[in-house]
Amino acid sequence: MLTRLESEPNEEPRIMPELCVNIDHVATVRQARRTYEPDPVQAAIEAEAGGADGITVHLREDRRHIQDADLPRIKEVVRTKLNLEMGATEEMIRIAIGLKPQLAMFVPESRQEVTTEGGLDIAGQESRIREAVARLKGAGIPVSAFIDAQERQIAAAARAGFDFCEIHTGPYAHAFHDHP
Repeated sequence: MLTRLESEPNEEPRIMPELCVNIDHVATVRQARRTYEPDPVQAAIEAEAGGADGITVHLREDRRHIQDADLPRIKEVVRTKLNLEMGATEEMIRIAIGLKPQLAMFVPESRQEVTTEGGLDIAGQESRIREAVARLKGAGIPVSAFIDAQERQIAAAARAGFDFCEIHTGPYAHAFHDHP
């Protein structure tokens, strides 16, 4: 979810949420079936037809769901914006620069996890991350990060030059189940 400023003439601007639909799990089903369907490209088309403000895909290093061949096909059909989630690796940076999505988001990756379980540790690798952010921004791609709700991570993200961040809300979401 992203936000944008929206207002009528002569009105105070207000922040409106934008819904970016993640189509990774459509590709997960396709990969599990070892076939060509369901097609994440069709999912992107249908999500936008249903009112999505953007499409999110995560090209993982292990290619567990979205595949390299999906990216140009998805980019071709997306009429809103394409958000490419990716690890901050040399390979992914090259792919993003070639693809030119409307947004690139750095996320942590672990081969053992089923889905992203926490935020990117920017503070622990700030110099490397800063360089990666600069390369993407130099290619005209806005860059965001998926981070934990920790002051040190937010400060490190600002120093690294991110345009904005998405906060990992897992601990907040699980608090209800932990403390009913």
